[in-house]
Amino acid sequence: MIAAIANHLWQSTVFAAVAALLTLAVRKNHPAVRYWIWLAASVKFVLPFAVLLSLGGHFGWHKAHAPAPVASLAVQIFSPQTPVAVRTPAAHIARDDRSLLPVLLSAVWFCGSITVLALWFMRWRRVSGIIRGATPLRQGREWTVLRRLRIPARIVTSGVALEPGVFGIFRPVLFWPAGISERLSDAQLDAILAHEASHIRRQDNLTAAIHMLVEAVFWFYPLVWWIGARLLEERENACDQDALVLQAEPQAYAEGILKICEFCLEAPVLCVAGVSGADLKKRIQAIMAGRVTRELGWPRRIMLAAAACAAIVLPVAIGLLNAPASRAQSQSDSQPLPQFEVASIKPSAAGQAGTFIRPGANGGVNISNMSVKEVITLAWRIQPFQISGGPSWMESAHYDISAKPDHKPNPNEMARMLQSLLADRFQLKTHHETKELPVYALVLANKDGRLGPQLTKSKEGCVMYDTSHPPPPREPGKIPALGCGGMFIGITGVQARAIAIDELMPMLARRLGRTIIDKTKLTGKFDIKLELALDQTQSLSLFGIGPPPAVPGPPASDSNGPSLFTALEEQLGLKIESTKGPVDILVIDSVEKPSEN
Repeated sequence: MIAAIANHLWQSTVFAAVAALLTLAVRKNHPAVRYWIWLAASVKFVLPFAVLLSLGGHFGWHKAHAPAPVASLAVQIFSPQTPVAVRTPAAHIARDDRSLLPVLLSAVWFCGSITVLALWFMRWRRVSGIIRGATPLRQGREWTVLRRLRIPARIVTSGVALEPGVFGIFRPVLFWPAGISERLSDAQLDAILAHEASHIRRQDNLTAAIHMLVEAVFWFYPLVWWIGARLLEERENACDQDALVLQAEPQAYAEGILKICEFCLEAPVLCVAGVSGADLKKRIQAIMAGRVTRELGWPRRIMLAAAACAAIVLPVAIGLLNAPASRAQSQSDSQPLPQFEVASIKPSAAGQAGTFIRPGANGGVNISNMSVKEVITLAWRIQPFQISGGPSWMESAHYDISAKPDHKPNPNEMARMLQSLLADRFQLKTHHETKELPVYALVLANKDGRLGPQLTKSKEGCVMYDTSHPPPPREPGKIPALGCGGMFIGITGVQARAIAIDELMPMLARRLGRTIIDKTKLTGKFDIKLELALDQTQSLSLFGIGPPPAVPGPPASDSNGPSLFTALEEQLGLKIESTKGPVDILVIDSVEKPSEN
């Protein structure tokens, strides 16, 4: 939360700096232009770029390549012990960050905001009481001038020594202190009322109220209050300009403002547009100069329009580039985690060899001799190198898990059920972080797009692999028949039938210790035969069981077979290149050993 707020303040500060540069570019034009620029800088504080990013993400169209496929992948693993059938589904995590510091800071912020709002509310209530007790004016010099200016606001008067001002947003009321008209000449009265009429036409009370809310939310940030001073200054300058355009005599106008200041004791609240705001000395000097600012020319209009479009289009475009990941995460986070109907967790027997995952009753799952860290890699489509933190027993302690749902879940539901089980029984609490890390890009090795001899388009009509039954026993030294979507990982290498290229990503990422990004642009299903000389540990490591490589990078060449890098290029026509990119890291905040049951 703290990082998100700091990032938002940094973005808003840069936006305000750009706004300041724009106001310098139009410093000789009408103050209303500068006013709207500063108002945009104010509104930016309550409109994070994340909103525009999410808007772009909602309309994203491209396909993202994650470390593991979004669809489930049926994998057959054969080791010297026992065959294993497993599905590795895709899902995301429910976040839970309960640090004490954000709670304390939130309490301080809340108290500050309530204090600011309470002070403004008390002042507004006092002025509102004065307005309610005032007497309506339906004739006289003031009423006649407002009708001539075609301002449909009511005018009220009272003996309270409060300066003239416009009160209210949607039904404005002009407050006029009793006795002030006798002190003003006709020219002075006309100029002052022209100033107030400009406040009404511009709806300054509405925009002032918007900035008041910004100040209440970001009361702790000095830049917000500085922007408020700029808004007040340009607001009064704009109304002064409008009064001069209506042919108010500069000297009479300046003298009228001074008489108002002599007569009144105090100024109203910010959302009551008066006549004596901002730097009065500078205003009087500008009024006496009698200069009417020039209209905004087309070059500056184009510049401001381009800046406004860039402020909106750029965040939306960034959201478009990251659309699938953002949309998938928001959909996942908005759904409650489903749960197993019955689940049993016990420590694995001492000396047990091998890790096994078998289908259970009613679409359930039976896991034998698996560490918590390995279960996490199944529940979130991530690799072990994407997990950060946690105690050492997450890898050393192994458990047998038997879980049965109340209905046959789809692969995504099964993954989220595992997440729920980890959160409930292991008290697992996590959060996500994104880091810029070295990654690998999978590209075509041949510039002409030619594939390797052992990567071929899959023929239609293959039989889907049924995970509800164990795979048939295989003869020693022979690879079993693979169904559609099946993958074999053994000591002779890897074979797969009718899988997408990005379904190789989990195996490659696990073996190489980095996130793999699919940039081959290959579509459809493929039959794959990747010949490697692997021992049992290496073959299990390709699948995701056991320790990953100690150092990320290409595996060393083996005397009995080619390295993974060489085999990919020579046999499949694919090449792995080093690059950098954002990597999703799952940070373990806390986890506990479960009680047996």
